[in-house]
Amino acid sequence: MKVRFARHTDRLDEIVRFYSDGVGLPVLGDFHDHAGYVGVFLDLSESGAHLEFTSGGGPSAPTPDPETVLVLYLEDEAERKQLAGRLAGREVTPSNP
Repeated sequence: MKVRFARHTDRLDEIVRFYSDGVGLPVLGDFHDHAGYVGVFLDLSESGAHLEFTSGGGPSAPTPDPETVLVLYLEDEAERKQLAGRLAGREVTPSNP
């Protein structure tokens, strides 16, 4: 079974840059002006899951909540260090340690 996690946002370009350029998730595809929506699909490699971020279409994005998080577990320490270097300066403290 494949899973797609979808999230509506008012900051689509920023979110896509973070996950594609920062985290390194491959962009699988995108769409423009689909009933007023634009969106991007990102691959969660080897998991069988995708992330979908959309914008537009009328409804505003939900207000971010500190408990709404996406947790990525990296198995390789070298990969973790490389990712941390690319994301330096973007750290946030989780509300639930």
